[in-house]
Amino acid sequence: MVGIGSVKFDKHNPNTEKGRDNDVRASKSGLDYSPLPRLTGKSLAMGILISMGGLIFGYDTGQISGFLEMPDFLDRFGQIDSEGKQYFSRVRSGLIVSLLSIGTLIGALVAAPIADRVGRRPSISFWSLITSIGFVIQIAANTAWYQIMIGRFVAGLGVGALSLLVPMYQAETAPAWIRGAMVCAYQLFITMGIFLAACFNYGTVKHQEDSSGSWRIVIGLGWIWTIILGFGILLFPETPRFDYRRGKTDEAIKTLCDVHGAPRNHWVVHTQVSEIESKLHAESKIKMGPAAEFVSMFKAPRMLYRLFLGIGLQSLQQLTGANYFFYYGTTIFKSVNIDSFITQIILNTINFLTTFIGLYIVEHFGRRKSLIAGSAWMFVCFLIFASVGHFSLDYLAPQNTPTQGIVLIVFAALFILGFATTWGPMIWTIQAEIFPSRYRAKGMAISTAANWIWNFCIGFFTPFITGAIDFRYGYVFAACNLVAGFVVYFFVIEGQGRTIEEIDTMYLERVTPWRSTEWVRPDDEKMEEIRRKAGIDVEALAAQKDETSKIAGDPSNGGVRVDGSNMNHIE
Repeated sequence: MVGIGSVKFDKHNPNTEKGRDNDVRASKSGLDYSPLPRLTGKSLAMGILISMGGLIFGYDTGQISGFLEMPDFLDRFGQIDSEGKQYFSRVRSGLIVSLLSIGTLIGALVAAPIADRVGRRPSISFWSLITSIGFVIQIAANTAWYQIMIGRFVAGLGVGALSLLVPMYQAETAPAWIRGAMVCAYQLFITMGIFLAACFNYGTVKHQEDSSGSWRIVIGLGWIWTIILGFGILLFPETPRFDYRRGKTDEAIKTLCDVHGAPRNHWVVHTQVSEIESKLHAESKIKMGPAAEFVSMFKAPRMLYRLFLGIGLQSLQQLTGANYFFYYGTTIFKSVNIDSFITQIILNTINFLTTFIGLYIVEHFGRRKSLIAGSAWMFVCFLIFASVGHFSLDYLAPQNTPTQGIVLIVFAALFILGFATTWGPMIWTIQAEIFPSRYRAKGMAISTAANWIWNFCIGFFTPFITGAIDFRYGYVFAACNLVAGFVVYFFVIEGQGRTIEEIDTMYLERVTPWRSTEWVRPDDEKMEEIRRKAGIDVEALAAQKDETSKIAGDPSNGGVRVDGSNMNHIE
């Protein structure tokens, strides 16, 4: 067991002064309130392995920027101009880069119903296989550029599905006090994938410059990550929330105990089990077809709010402008007469290393403050980047303005510092925690789809836009960063240290976002009353279906008390 710090529960213990001050019910006095390790070996191993899905995403994203500048790749898949020189047209380069995003869009949408039916764990393994098939199609390409495009589309199906499933698995399994950092680890591995792709691109182009190995080796190495994730996930349990949904109570409790490093009668396990069961017990009484279930999501109170918030945040993550550098960075910095492959390694190293800072920030400064500060930082960086690039840089002869070229790289690096510590990792965290269990897969699928739509738009249209307005494109991203800060301030609720069920209750209670850090968790009976009054509580819906059913929270009818005090499967 890894003991990096500990988490205390005195304020929940009725036998302590803090617990009595918080008016904790005496019926919980028999539970174990001993401190727990902040990080256990099980949760650490889970975070590392599951986050490999992010590495696959980043690796596939990062490699294409270098491919477009490789001589052999250009000779095989480029076009010939009137002077006999090889080049990529804006349409062809846009399609090769962005078809990955169309695949990811479809993959993210298709993965949700599959994950709800067969589980998160087997779904992750299946989509890892699909990604591997996409790599095979690309490596087999000889001179047909559209085969590369199709291969990236197929790989995108797997990458998109994993971008939904990995944060979902982490959010449904990780302890509340490290859930933010755990989901942020997904973004950390994305940056690691981009970094590794840049390093491999540099290595192969230097040693295999005129050989297809310059790009085929890079694609082939991607199999390593898909094999590790595809087989490794089978060594881990299913998420406790999905196991509960399938009636596997003992397996769910064991998983909760393992990842928390807690005994079965600990307050943390007891509280999580009662929260999960109180929702899923009644949820099982509501039988709907897939279409009706999907429609009910839009009609549920506060779900449209959360859907639009998820869509908005995922869209704004792309509109920060990060992929402007990651997709076309090699081309951008080639125009300022600097070794573009070296520059990409520098920028991606910064991107990777500073994401570690984000893992600390998300759990120590919260989501709201971090994202607002990140928006302001990136806004300033893009303003300077765009202004220097448009007004000072000699775009046609960049060697005449070397200082301006260095300024561009410096502020690109500073931008990536801001993105990698805030908007890069934290949006995945927020998306994974704002939806209730009943609609989580569908809500995350729709939000993630928005990310991939904008990913495609930026990947495809950037060559056209930069050709028309050059570095002034940066002003567009600067404005989007400014808007992003206001969206977070006015609409995002702080979820630091909260359970998923508590965050659900905060949205239902219409907690004012800029005062959400002051919200105090009511007792279990009050939380259930809030959900019932909001009309989204599955217990209340079940009551409408069957007034005689034994609803969770009605122990007189044999149901399960919200505090779990009559749950005989927990000793």
